Amino acid sequence: MESGGGGGDCAVRAVTRRRSEKPYKGIRRRKWGKWVAEIREPNKRSRIWLGSYNTAEAAARAYDTAVYYLRGPTAKFNFPDEIICCGLKDLSADSIRKKAAEVGARFDAVQAHALAAAANEEERAAQSLKPCWFHQQIDLNKRPELEDPTIDEG
Repeated sequence: MESGGGGGDCAVRAVTRRRSEKPYKGIRRRKWGKWVAEIREPNKRSRIWLGSYNTAEAAARAYDTAVYYLRGPTAKFNFPDEIICCGLKDLSADSIRKKAAEVGARFDAVQAHALAAAANEEERAAQSLKPCWFHQQIDLNKRPELEDPTIDEG
């Protein structure tokens, strides 16, 4: 009789499912699809709400901004090579929240603009296609018509 048969598979599936639902640290997805970010304040039980975003990447960048100001440049980031920070003089929870929300919203706007541009490009490409004979619906029950009416069928 085997002991612990298959228990490991469930654990692996649960971890894989959680990773796909939560691709970045400090964020989670709402039931209706929005991504939210929050972070725990150091040495406190309270959390700082960082905002609600359309994309996981925007929420993760808001989290990275807050982590930088709360824990410094050696903290674990979602995008370690892309941390951009300007000197935030007031390190209160409110000022960190505002700065993180600004970064996340800016990234959300950039992504929304890129998606809209791609959609417009696809639409323009679809409209530029000229209809050809193979785009037309052919009725197979109808007798073909001659293109030149002066030619006799014989």
